[in-house]
Amino acid sequence: MNAAWIDRSIFVTLLAMLAVPGCGGDKPGTAVGDGGGGGEGEGEGEGEGEGEGEGEGEGEDPDGGGYIPDAGPPPACDPAGPGSPPEGTIPGEITLPHPTLRNVSIEWAIEGDDDLDGVVQVRYRTSGDGAWRQGMPLRRVPAGSTEGFDWGNKHSGSIFDLDPGVTYDVELWLEDPDGGCVIETRTVTTRAVPAFDGGNVVAVDPGSLGSALDGAAPGDVIELGPGSYGGFEMYVDGEPGSPIVIRGTEGAEIDGIARIDGRRHVWLQGLTVNGTIRFSDSESVVIRGNTVRSDEDGIASWRRSEDAYIADNVVIGATPWVESALGADGENYGEGILVTGPGHVIEHNRVTGFRDNISFVEGDGGFEQFSLDVIENDIGEAGDDGVEADFCFHNCRIMRNRLTNVFVALSSQPSLGGPTYFIRNVIYNACYIAAFKLHRGSIGDVALHNTIVKSGDALAAVPGRTHDFTFFRNNLVIGGLGDDINGWGSGEGLVVNLPDSGEHSDYDYDGLGSTTGTFEGLIGEARFSSLAELRENTTEVHAVQIDLDVFAAAIPYPADPFPEMDAPDLRLSDGSAAVDAAQPISNVNDGWQGGGPDLGAYELGGSIPDYGPR
Repeated sequence: MNAAWIDRSIFVTLLAMLAVPGCGGDKPGTAVGDGGGGGEGEGEGEGEGEGEGEGEGEGEDPDGGGYIPDAGPPPACDPAGPGSPPEGTIPGEITLPHPTLRNVSIEWAIEGDDDLDGVVQVRYRTSGDGAWRQGMPLRRVPAGSTEGFDWGNKHSGSIFDLDPGVTYDVELWLEDPDGGCVIETRTVTTRAVPAFDGGNVVAVDPGSLGSALDGAAPGDVIELGPGSYGGFEMYVDGEPGSPIVIRGTEGAEIDGIARIDGRRHVWLQGLTVNGTIRFSDSESVVIRGNTVRSDEDGIASWRRSEDAYIADNVVIGATPWVESALGADGENYGEGILVTGPGHVIEHNRVTGFRDNISFVEGDGGFEQFSLDVIENDIGEAGDDGVEADFCFHNCRIMRNRLTNVFVALSSQPSLGGPTYFIRNVIYNACYIAAFKLHRGSIGDVALHNTIVKSGDALAAVPGRTHDFTFFRNNLVIGGLGDDINGWGSGEGLVVNLPDSGEHSDYDYDGLGSTTGTFEGLIGEARFSSLAELRENTTEVHAVQIDLDVFAAAIPYPADPFPEMDAPDLRLSDGSAAVDAAQPISNVNDGWQGGGPDLGAYELGGSIPDYGPR
């Protein structure tokens, strides 16, 4: 571990503690976990200022939840202005590209800060409201490259779980102890949930669909009556606030490809498709409430699109949950939901039976894959990856998904500087040795509050190539004896197996366990054979040891992954080692109850997300 990096982490933590009443007392302070691990786009605001307004005090969540950290006093610079490279920071352009419904991406380009100790603190509020909330600091992303892609020197990160269709003030405070202190404010508006009431309903049957599509105008609702329809292609655009809607009714089925390539403001809603929905080169399309059955791709954009809303669909593939189907060389088929381009929201879908159930385009085919949300989907029976978030440029947010019966749970091969966020996902019966596939030189992966029960090694990534600027906090991971699955080993039950972790990576506050009864593993070259050695020899100084008794329900260990298993209830047992054991992280675990936030995806006493279609 790089000594300068440790000094920097201590600086960030102390800065957070100073901002939060109660730190060091009976309530833990808010940890912000900044660390080193752009495109232009919409939603960029104007203005700068000195952070006027009062911070919101610590106490109860105004919406009825638990503890909310103090946003702190208004920031101040003394002196204000840029620093001097190589170690000081010169601030550059700020962008807030492609805000989604509930999350906002922030990129702040810089020069200098070669020692990586600059920090950008974040506060936000509803525009004009005096009560600021504290955000998670931006991640420090030094310039780099991997797999033919490169990125610039910057701070980058997200504000999470905002309200749709609301304008926010965002305050950014850049401070570098080697020189450079600047405060900037911006405004940004989240996208509204797509809604369209009314419109001119055009009833069609299989014989009249083609002419109705050709003659469609903005505001038309083309409603498919009962019958069997062939595939179709749409050539007409809707308008903002006045889309063209193609809507199914009971008894209407489409056999083939429903194609809206190149379209703007076209909606597909309530359709039954025996084939594929394609939307390449599109903008602001809505694909909602459809049922898609396919032995190829389900819903796919193989070329750059932007700002699609893909929600509440049931997407069923042809890949069975059998050993021969698993792995990169297995007999598996198609991509369930596939996107490339910025601003897409993929939420509340149920996706089963594909090679990769939700995925981004890999390699040179991936275009501007940033500001992407994959949220509260129900994902099962994936022959390769449950979520393949590969070639994320920055600010891809894989949050609160449930993954059951998957070969690899979460893939990031690679993250292109990051951050690529994996937050509060629940994973059961993952077969590959690594629940997080951080291959191909992945840089900037962030894993927070995930719950994982899998066969083989618990917290593992074994790419054979360095992954760096990896940041893990508050995860709950249990493994055990593994096996060979279609030629791929799952490990022998190490609690941590991270041999290729880079010097800037940082892991702590994780709950770890193995059903073998042993507690062994390694991070980089540091090996351990007990909890005490893990804490002494690695950054996991606050790790806790857990087992399956951490859960309130009796959870079977998935030693044999076949046949497919039902998703279990992985909520915590009151009084278990995972309760109150997590590090507070602003805007990630606000609202916790008791003596501190809990490890894993579920806060004790909290609600379970509404996975899949609503």
